[in-house]
Amino acid sequence: MNSTKPAPNAYVSQGACAILIVGAGPAGLSAALAAAPAGRSIVVLDDNPAPGGQVWRNGAGAAPPGPVQQLQEALARYPRVRIHCGTRVVAAQGSQALLLESADSAWVQGFEKLIVCTGARELLLPFPGWTLPGVSGAGGLQAMIKGGLPVRGQRIVIAGSGPLLLAAAASATQAGAQVLRVAEQSPWRQVAAFGARLLRWPGKLAQAATLLHPAYRCDSYVLAAQGDTSLQSVQLRQGAHTYQLDCDRLAVGFGLVPNVELGRLLGCATRHSAQAGLALQVDAQQSTSVPYIFAAGECTGAGGVERAMAEGHIAGLTAIGQRVPAAHLHTRARWQDFASRVGQHFALRPELRTLADKNTLLCRCEDVTFGSVAACTGWNDAKLHQRCGMGACQGRICGAAAQHLFGWDAPSPRPPLSPARVSTLSLASNDTGALP
Repeated sequence: MNSTKPAPNAYVSQGACAILIVGAGPAGLSAALAAAPAGRSIVVLDDNPAPGGQVWRNGAGAAPPGPVQQLQEALARYPRVRIHCGTRVVAAQGSQALLLESADSAWVQGFEKLIVCTGARELLLPFPGWTLPGVSGAGGLQAMIKGGLPVRGQRIVIAGSGPLLLAAAASATQAGAQVLRVAEQSPWRQVAAFGARLLRWPGKLAQAATLLHPAYRCDSYVLAAQGDTSLQSVQLRQGAHTYQLDCDRLAVGFGLVPNVELGRLLGCATRHSAQAGLALQVDAQQSTSVPYIFAAGECTGAGGVERAMAEGHIAGLTAIGQRVPAAHLHTRARWQDFASRVGQHFALRPELRTLADKNTLLCRCEDVTFGSVAACTGWNDAKLHQRCGMGACQGRICGAAAQHLFGWDAPSPRPPLSPARVSTLSLASNDTGALP
């Protein structure tokens, strides 16, 4: 496995590889390993500094998690597999090449086939005080702790929905924090029904038992974060009662939103997922609507690490023209069922759409309030007249929130897909329609 990159400050064409995989998380690494025995040239990209994605994120100075080590060791046996971390996709260069940028280089990477494994991000819904220093996403808190954020002795409240809350609480507790509350918005009866169905997935049942926190409360959700210049307390609702907790950090996450921007930019069809909004549409072989593009993992719908690995394996085999064994299809179906159960039992309650008041920021990049866009007719109206989504995140945060709050269509992706250096943009091909 080769991890070489172009020379610093270089803008070069890397030539076309047989298979380009965008995303080095569970799906991307599994796809690479499935395709590698065919001996084709494979390039894997990821914008994180190390392989593993969000779920297997490496800590500061810590060894990578066991599954990442195993996949990397297996991939190391194949010299035609290259991994470029710290690398972002900027734009498309024609139909079968991407403009890429790393910290010190920019280059065009051509491909014969592409596997999109771009994962997902947290759904963040606005409520009063959600932009205060000390407030973050639940997964964001977990990632920061893994990255070395000191939280020992801090009082933390975690709120939102889904199994990620317990994982974040476990990370915070292990790092020495005092978790005061884990507020799950789903009612007890739905969470209990989900727990009862875990008998079909004994590993998940054992994991849930390990992660269960004494401060876990169902039918509970955040109303507001309070403080002058930083977070001082949080107001929560528990059933019919409202109460307040003094705390140093608040971490809130309402599930995951698939990262479909690259797929949409390349013309791949999407579908509406009841649990996670827009997701890339794939068939039984993980093929998208574009013949040479495949997709796997959370970008096809939030489903967890096991489903992502199964989909990645199927996508890798399909990309090299190999028949997919029935066992892999069965494994994917089993974990898809688990993902569907999560979506069903942790569906977001309608009250969460009413948390924001007219002065609550919706687009934090451009300081656009909820009240200023509530009367807009759709995303384009809000963007043109209020600058909503015109900031650095290009609507990834406020766009997903607006989809949930107002039912608006998702903003159409336009290159560059992420902020890039002027030198990179100026070297993009102007005859391909890649950049406006």
